[in-house]
This record gives sequence, structure tokens and C-alpha cells, in this order.
Amino acid sequence: MEYTVNKLARLSSVSGRTIRYYDQIGLLKPARINSSGYRIYGTRF
Repeated sequence: MEYTVNKLARLSSVSGRTIRYYDQIGLLKPARINSSGYRIYGTRF
């Protein structure tokens, strides 16, 4: 399953800004960035 920043933020009860900050500092990197520039997060096994 894939999640945008907003969906992931709602699921994890943190703000979208926090998710983007985690990406900025390297704590939580997106699986990919789509052609529109959206960060897409997925499940990793």
C-alpha cells in the first residue's frame, strides 16, 4: 500500500509538516517521489 504525506500523517497522528521534516533530516525517506513532486511512502518488508 502507498501513502501520501497527508495519509501517513493521519495514520500516525503527527502533522504533515513533521513527516516532511523527518524526510529533510533523513529519518523517514519516501519510497519514491511521483511526477507531481508528491512524496509517496510505502510499506517495507
